[in-house]
Amino acid sequence: MKKFYVASSFQNKDKVRYVQEELKRQGFAQTYDWTRNERASTSDDLRAIGNLEKEAVTDADFLIVLLPAGKGSHIEFGIALGLGKKIFLHAPDGQMDDFESTTTFYHVTEIEPCTGLMDELIARVIENEE
Repeated sequence: MKKFYVASSFQNKDKVRYVQEELKRQGFAQTYDWTRNERASTSDDLRAIGNLEKEAVTDADFLIVLLPAGKGSHIEFGIALGLGKKIFLHAPDGQMDDFESTTTFYHVTEIEPCTGLMDELIARVIENEE
């Protein structure tokens, strides 16, 4: 059973939850569900959540990043990239190809770019990871 982690910003919580639930229904295992957390309010909270998220990315077989994503998601992206993991990068509007907002790291070999609807992303993940 392949394990996954979904990174994104708090504004995408509902999309993250949808992707997580659909993948679990297909037999994939989630390493950590950060959407259950409230926003951290202390340094101790930040440390605890950060350690859980770092461990979850490390334990995952692949990472999914839903854009727009914040600083933490991009750090998780970097951890996964550094570990040589496959990363499904989703931008519904093709943001990764916009030279005003893209980064070189969106275009390296380990990245599987995905645009369109969440169901198209899920289908691509299932097709590539089963």
